[in-house]
Amino acid sequence: MAALHHSDYLQRFIFETKRLTYCFVAYHCCMVFRLLKDDVHFPDPGLAEPDGLLAIGGDLSTERLLMAYQNGIFPWFSEDDPILWYAPHERCVIFPDRIKVSKSMKKILREATFQVTINQDFPAVIRQCAQVPRNGQLGTWITPEMRSAYTRLHELGIAHSIEVWQNQLLVGGLYGVRINSVFCGESMFSIVSNASKIALIYLAEQPDISMIDCQLPNDHLMSLGAEMITGSDFLSRLCH
Repeated sequence: MAALHHSDYLQRFIFETKRLTYCFVAYHCCMVFRLLKDDVHFPDPGLAEPDGLLAIGGDLSTERLLMAYQNGIFPWFSEDDPILWYAPHERCVIFPDRIKVSKSMKKILREATFQVTINQDFPAVIRQCAQVPRNGQLGTWITPEMRSAYTRLHELGIAHSIEVWQNQLLVGGLYGVRINSVFCGESMFSIVSNASKIALIYLAEQPDISMIDCQLPNDHLMSLGAEMITGSDFLSRLCH
């Protein structure tokens, strides 16, 4: 890890190792923290690589996932990869009062052709997020292990889903993890046009949500009013 050659980061690393034991492992030509099976703590998110990769290994236990989200860290890996943990230095978020709803979308909402529910069918939402094809994406990062882990979080009231229905069929939705008043979005899907947008708009309308974490930006999210904030700003808002 190149940053560790600088004295300030080296001092932080030494401070961390006084409390926790870490080792490093090479992954795609960089050195990242390797998590231990018997310790659910994470390194300082500020030590993540430029692309946000912070650590490798560990497991998807409820305790570790909760510790991760409480510190602005999330798992993201493909089925053939080890578990990878990310803490981006810049975070894509949506503030509910700044979400952009187009005139055409307002018309669709007024027509009420869709029905929206919360936590009515979490297993179906995460299954569809894993299975519905996406442009430019081969396969899915929502592995069976991930589905089981987030279903456990849902059963504990930590992970939540929003479902969008049309003619009693599930046509869109999203799921994520709530930490305080922040909803950390994990994935969304849409079988018919605009269904995932409706789910996101409905989420933004919930009075007890202060910020929606979108993790990484894309054109779809930016068109809805998403913006970038620093990782430190994100953590500060996450803790309040």
